[in-house]
Amino acid sequence: MPQVVRFLGYIIYFWAHEENEPIHVHVCKGRPSPNATKLWLTKTGGCIVASNGSGIPPRELRELTEFVSAQFFMICAKWKEFFVTDEIKF
Repeated sequence: MPQVVRFLGYIIYFWAHEENEPIHVHVCKGRPSPNATKLWLTKTGGCIVASNGSGIPPRELRELTEFVSAQFFMICAKWKEFFVTDEIKF
């Protein structure tokens, strides 16, 4: 799966064939999985935790959501590039 960035030892990545879903990233340590923690990006430039399948501790999860929010424009650009689209759903 395409890695977007690493932060605090976590891999932040897209899962292929999810272009019909609203924009989001998966987060895990170790091997990527479709059941990993999922963070949805919001229209206002933030993000929310859709699921914490990776069991990330609350403090680290808060730091990850702040980081993902700060990387909003970069993530949107990489989403468009990876899924070959000009449209982003929120």
